[in-house]
Amino acid sequence: MAKGFLAFIFHAHLPFVRHPEHQDSLEENWFYEAVTEVYIPLLLVLEGLLEDGVDFRLTFSFTPTLVSMLLDPFLQSRYLRRIERLIALAEKEIARTAAEPEIHRLAVLYHQRFLTFREAFLNRYDRNLVTAFRRFQELGKIEILGSAATHAYLPLLSVNPSAVKAQIRTGVEYYEQILGRQPKGFWLPECGYFPGVDEALREQSIQFTILETHGVTRAEPRPKWGVYAPIYAPSGMAAFGRDPESSRQVWSSVEGYPGDYDYREFYRDIAYDLDLDYLRPYIQGDGIRIDTGFKYYRITGKTDRKQPYVPERAESKAESHAGNFVFNRQKHVEYLASVMDRPPLIVAPYDAELFGHWWYEGPAWINQVVRKLASQPESISLVTLSEYLDAYPVNQVATPALSSWGYEGFNDVWLNASNDWIYPHLHRAAGLMEKLLDARSNGKSLTDRALAQAQRELFLAQASDWAFMIHSGAMTEYATRRTKRHLSRFFRLSEQIQNDTVDERLLRDWEKQDNLFPAL
Repeated sequence: MAKGFLAFIFHAHLPFVRHPEHQDSLEENWFYEAVTEVYIPLLLVLEGLLEDGVDFRLTFSFTPTLVSMLLDPFLQSRYLRRIERLIALAEKEIARTAAEPEIHRLAVLYHQRFLTFREAFLNRYDRNLVTAFRRFQELGKIEILGSAATHAYLPLLSVNPSAVKAQIRTGVEYYEQILGRQPKGFWLPECGYFPGVDEALREQSIQFTILETHGVTRAEPRPKWGVYAPIYAPSGMAAFGRDPESSRQVWSSVEGYPGDYDYREFYRDIAYDLDLDYLRPYIQGDGIRIDTGFKYYRITGKTDRKQPYVPERAESKAESHAGNFVFNRQKHVEYLASVMDRPPLIVAPYDAELFGHWWYEGPAWINQVVRKLASQPESISLVTLSEYLDAYPVNQVATPALSSWGYEGFNDVWLNASNDWIYPHLHRAAGLMEKLLDARSNGKSLTDRALAQAQRELFLAQASDWAFMIHSGAMTEYATRRTKRHLSRFFRLSEQIQNDTVDERLLRDWEKQDNLFPAL
């Protein structure tokens, strides 16, 4: 029997960025990059483990907004156009770099990589990556968690308990529609916990969630085993705490593995090095330079004189770092097992987009960690959180603390001087939504459609992404515009519903643009 357990959780989320009103949407590129750099590479890692008979258990959460985009034929078609562009650019790059051997071999590798991804997307997965991940859940290799409808930061919506419940309920119902089962676990957006949200989760039969470290360590009473065993909130929901050390080694670009000088440099892309006329067919139609994914240099160090990327060195370093991670977890587990009354559990949650997008070698690192652990099952076993709860159902009861995994660990990122203007409008809209639903009685199909679309617009306005972007200063104008657009549409629809003057043509246009949760 293993001395302890490790639970990897990969949280996959993107805001709803679907813009059919534009021929070429800058923001949709976030989605296309994630498919190419994160989701397909991770699926291929899982495929390789399965084909080689490597036993593994991993946990994923996919937010409803991301799932909606992955299942959208419109975005699937646009993604295919994007990957075709990359293949065409790779062919040009092979010719352009013929006299530069170190760069030329990388252009050839990118060409093969994009061909592989196109083949996987079209033929292996028939454009449907959600079904591909669902297959691994049905095989018992991964567990998929539910999440809130639009990744709303729930502690700041708690002024209106119905808003919190609607986000949770809709997320659970959508999970059931798409994945054909009830989720056991639930990813709280930004790990945002407030006392009482566990009761809303239990109403939807959720058994557990994951909290930032201090959400558990500052629980009342203090948990005896810290974050290395779950606690039960008074509602009966289990809470698992994040292990800070395993996070730091992977998250940090300064102290952690991703900053190693042999890894690929994220910020050096040919989009900013080459002539605009050469790049124009492969970037934004209006000539905005965006990352192409062709990055030929390694981190090298704190210098602008970057050295060419050497895949073999990076692969070797990923294997070395995987060995270091496993060794450190083994030593940690050995100590914890000597003082605990049960095998300890190390919970290691990460944003999935770290692996492959920000850290190009991340999927290779995951592959190596899983294989090394499988070869030493007597030390640490990979486990899902459901499996651990089933094996060790008796745990301490304590009330978790208000917490998030944002900067400083509380609400600061999503509520500060830059974005606090959002919340009075969100709270007013939620209160109005309650009244609209309470008053409905005429059964008119057009009114029902308008109510559903009003709810969609409110959900989209509540997304935590907009407040985060405004605070960070990245895409501030876009985030502000999205917040105001969805609130404006909500209030306009609510007025039409109350006056029985729903504009069907306008409603139809908005239904086509903001089309998530079709069964709402």
